[in-house]
Amino acid sequence: MMKICLYLSSFLPMYLLLMTKLLLEIVNKNLTFNILNSIMLGLLFLLVLSGGIGLYLAIKRPKSRGQKIVVVEKENITDQHFLGYFSLFVLFALTFEIEYISMAVVFVLIILLVGIVYVKSQLFYINPLLNILGYSFYNITFYTDNKEDLRKAKIFFKGDLITHKKTYFVKELQENLCFVDKKKKT
Repeated sequence: MMKICLYLSSFLPMYLLLMTKLLLEIVNKNLTFNILNSIMLGLLFLLVLSGGIGLYLAIKRPKSRGQKIVVVEKENITDQHFLGYFSLFVLFALTFEIEYISMAVVFVLIILLVGIVYVKSQLFYINPLLNILGYSFYNITFYTDNKEDLRKAKIFFKGDLITHKKTYFVKELQENLCFVDKKKKT
């Protein structure tokens, strides 16, 4: 479920841009407040709400399910595909006219198709909202208790990730996705 929430949150800025565009067009009387526009505003509001709540819950997971790790190697992969994904924002915000039924259907289908690819391909690091909030996505090599038992994971971290010297707290450690708490002990 966290993966779907992270996907929904990745488009949060775009949902807000589309809501703003639609509302401004209605306020300026370029559009009417009809059924389709009401449905699209409602859908966009639900996507913003679910993406925001999901992201909050993913970041603020209960600390009881975590463990301490020491990062040995790190590779920041936040920017590898960011611009390609960000171009979808421009496509939707500037060119999509979701006040038309055909464009509204295409919008929903694109969101579903990109979501399937996003979750199946584990593209969690491509999340502009997390980047805007100061998070980076890393491939790391780490150990927990035994320095000889090195493992790999992909993590979100806010701030400067220091290798070898600091112990970090990982919330729900998974091979493909986890958040690292900024609280650290030396």
